[in-house]
Amino acid sequence: MAVFGSGLVTVFGGSGFIGAQAVRALAKKGWRIRVAVRNPVTANELQPLGDVGQIQLMRCDVTRPEDVALALKGADAAVNLVGTLYEAPGRSFRKLHVDAAETIATAARTAKIDRLVQVSSIGADSHSPAAYARSKAEAEVLTRRIRPDAVILRPSIVFGMGDGFLNRFASMATWSPVLPLIGGGETRFQPVYVGDVAEAVAQAVIRPDVAGQTYELGGPAVYSFKDLMRLILRETSRDRLLFPLPFFAARIIGSAAQMSALVGFAPLLTRDQVLMLETDNVVAPDAQGLDALGVQGTGLEAIAPSYLWRYRVGGQFAERPAL
Repeated sequence: MAVFGSGLVTVFGGSGFIGAQAVRALAKKGWRIRVAVRNPVTANELQPLGDVGQIQLMRCDVTRPEDVALALKGADAAVNLVGTLYEAPGRSFRKLHVDAAETIATAARTAKIDRLVQVSSIGADSHSPAAYARSKAEAEVLTRRIRPDAVILRPSIVFGMGDGFLNRFASMATWSPVLPLIGGGETRFQPVYVGDVAEAVAQAVIRPDVAGQTYELGGPAVYSFKDLMRLILRETSRDRLLFPLPFFAARIIGSAAQMSALVGFAPLLTRDQVLMLETDNVVAPDAQGLDALGVQGTGLEAIAPSYLWRYRVGGQFAERPAL
């Protein structure tokens, strides 16, 4: 039976794709975890990731300072994973990225939390034309202003079971005769495995020597958008046309597609996402990365086949594509 550590960490947004893995990584290191989410029912599957009583679910609206303060009561560390890829009624970038980060950092300072980890994005840029990227950058600035010792993690696109990138285009390949190469497919990415991001979060919580540092998290290889589409087609055994789509046309399509968020549906593409595709999403040459946190990056091609098989005709029983 595992022995609990003495620490209690509050994870805001712990029911999400990265959050669930971060909770698991922290639980394996013996931390007690308070998962602060808007709807605890959506996080019930997290409790079996630890020992009995190790993971506690708590209702928390990050737009309410009193909820955040209560979620941090008695905690030793906090992780902010709250975020959204698109805006919807009541869920704007300013509310969920900027205001929530400010509220959490302020409450962490008041509660004298030992360690605050802010999960951002490599694309965070105060001068970006994309509102998403600007809001992430503003959240970083506010967090550092309030808690100069906060650790900031900036992942590239994150892959793994349940990701929103490979799964999205693999699903599209099951019904669409074409896959779009936005901007010609030349944008470069450094995909990082969700398990490695989770371990980076855990290391950022437990290591005293990382206070006040920023880390850019990317995997061991860089791929173009076109490379990723070809990988998806290979692993799903689909023969689809890769159609170059100029950025200006993609922005128009994204602007129209994001209207679906107004009626409660996740858009396939948004204008902001297209704007961010106009810039490479890779670790800067002078940035600290996974290795600085003692994490060895996992290759995309070692993991992607373990879940992309579901998009093949015949599923897991289909013949595996030749390498």
